[in-house]
Amino acid sequence: MAKNSKSARASHGTPAVVALEKSGLPHTLHPYEHDPASDLSYGMEAAQAIGADPAQVFKTLLADVDGKLVVGIVPVDRKLDLKALARAAGGKKAAMAEPAAAERATGYVVGGISPLGQKTRHTTVLDESAQAYDVVYVSGGRRGLDVGLAPADLLALTGGTTAPIARD
Repeated sequence: MAKNSKSARASHGTPAVVALEKSGLPHTLHPYEHDPASDLSYGMEAAQAIGADPAQVFKTLLADVDGKLVVGIVPVDRKLDLKALARAAGGKKAAMAEPAAAERATGYVVGGISPLGQKTRHTTVLDESAQAYDVVYVSGGRRGLDVGLAPADLLALTGGTTAPIARD
């Protein structure tokens, strides 16, 4: 169920939330108090704060695949398999993008990079494990905000595909 009140838009009007609202697709907003002193990763902090299984909360990572930025979306309790991402994106070699490059390309800060509403649309690959859930949670475009939506809707909004890109 979308939260579409003016107060929700005013307080959470990130490009990701704006893109969701504009799409009309069902979604939920999950704001929480980000603790900069937390020893948890951003993703694990989000999972704990919103009370979701870490396997259902996904982090958005950018990698350089053969000179092109590619978005990989994997569960927060797993790692991105760079070789698998390169294969899924039709490339040969992948390396994690520099944080500053990821921020410039997406318009978001590390720890709040959303796959939605990025400045430029990038090839996007969602780990296939997302298909096991009716709803997955991704960053809403800032630290302290996640959004819940159906994996199929996430793929539709990003033009993404699924592949096995996560590893333990």
